[in-house]
Amino acid sequence: MKILVTGAAGFIGYHTAERLLSERHAVVGVDNLNDYYDVNLKHARLNRLAHYVNFVFEKIDLADRAATEKLFAKHKFDRVIHLAAQAGVRYSVDHPAEYIDRNIVAFANVLEGCRAHKSAHLVYASSSSIYGLNEKTPFSVHDSVDHPVSLYAATKRANELQAHVYSHLYNLPTTGLRFFTVYGPWDRPDMALQSFALKISRGEEIEVYNHGELVRDWTYIDDIVTGIFAAMETIPVRDESNKGGDPATSWAPFRIYNLGGGNPITLIDFIRLLESALGKTAKIIFKPLRPEDVLVTHADPSDTERDLGFKPEIPLAQGIPKFVAWFAQYYK
Repeated sequence: MKILVTGAAGFIGYHTAERLLSERHAVVGVDNLNDYYDVNLKHARLNRLAHYVNFVFEKIDLADRAATEKLFAKHKFDRVIHLAAQAGVRYSVDHPAEYIDRNIVAFANVLEGCRAHKSAHLVYASSSSIYGLNEKTPFSVHDSVDHPVSLYAATKRANELQAHVYSHLYNLPTTGLRFFTVYGPWDRPDMALQSFALKISRGEEIEVYNHGELVRDWTYIDDIVTGIFAAMETIPVRDESNKGGDPATSWAPFRIYNLGGGNPITLIDFIRLLESALGKTAKIIFKPLRPEDVLVTHADPSDTERDLGFKPEIPLAQGIPKFVAWFAQYYK
């Protein structure tokens, strides 16, 4: 199949594209290569993908409607995996316009491309952040998600609503995946794991919010990619007996799933595992909870296991050393 992977120079996009290429799919990777974090890391990922003869890269800003229309008209994709987005919960506090353009406008252009050129299935990244102020855990895809606490989370919820409209009006099959704290080799330097590892290695202080009592459902990147593949191969179908009212399903060919590790731990315990893998002790400065932070993320995987056969396999005790091995090699 010919598959579009947006955000191909990003963390999850790179790993997804590499798995698809290794399975001999034709992959068109798209990225705008913005400078939100070190562009050299993005180029390093792309250089690895460039070794595959079945990979084509196009530098495109998906918020550019004309460029996105041209992309879809040129390639006629069988599947679309949309992972491009302006990431980062905290960055969204001071840079709201970038999230509107890169997350909402860009996604609208991708939806239009899928509709106009009849892509068979759109799989796209949502986020565990959208659960916001929900206090019931584990988080279920059937829970209401009407109270996000960051603009980043709000844009991801908006993407789910946009997708439903296209599924309803144009019979476009769409599957949204709520990722839970993804980590692993080649991750972003603004994410907790790589940020902490860099500072601990340099002997610098790390800031830890809510006294380390934030709880996160860490999910290793290989498990996430396995979930993406399972979703891509499970195309939603229209179900006229479904009368609506459930955030995760619809009469339209529309589904939402959690992709989470299922074993959340506190941030301070996570840091202790990282210290052990690095062989160094962190210098910690504790900070109060920030208003854009969610206290707990914990995925209810029941729908994902039932429909996609997805069950994470890599625990933190294995995943963190895998990350540290890559980290030591990449940063010398």
